[in-house]
Amino acid sequence: MKLENVKENFSSFWGNLAEGWRHLWASAGSAMTSFKPGANTNLPAAADVDDDLYLPSRGWAMLGGDLFEDKDRLVVRLETPGMSKEDINIEIHDDALVISGEKRFEHENSQGRWRVMQCAYGSFRRVIPLPAAVKTEAARASYRNGVLRVELPKAIPGKPRGVTIKVE
Repeated sequence: MKLENVKENFSSFWGNLAEGWRHLWASAGSAMTSFKPGANTNLPAAADVDDDLYLPSRGWAMLGGDLFEDKDRLVVRLETPGMSKEDINIEIHDDALVISGEKRFEHENSQGRWRVMQCAYGSFRRVIPLPAAVKTEAARASYRNGVLRVELPKAIPGKPRGVTIKVE
């Protein structure tokens, strides 16, 4: 293999990696959610965990979500695994849905050590911009299998909102 081929292959690899990172950031960047442990989070002490990357003061997790719109409503689905519905708060502020809560750590009942700690625990807050005005008093939420579903009837039913811009 010639040096030129190696350079070309590396350049192609680097371009694909950069494109993949841009796509991941554009499609899932807003799903990155910060978790801040509090008094009730119940995390183990750093001395009880062998994971060198364990930082009990802060964690990050992907809370993936979907936003669906039809002529009558908006439906938001947010993955919140490991939580109970009592630990989730839902509010609507201006033109955004604000979901917050706390994911608590559960200790094992036997003696031992934690070798890997990759899950995020603590309080979080996720803001999802809403593309249309909604009737807050008619909103409904359900929680099943780790997925929160919030249905928001539109204040002014109609086709999904879009904007046409004239090119001059």
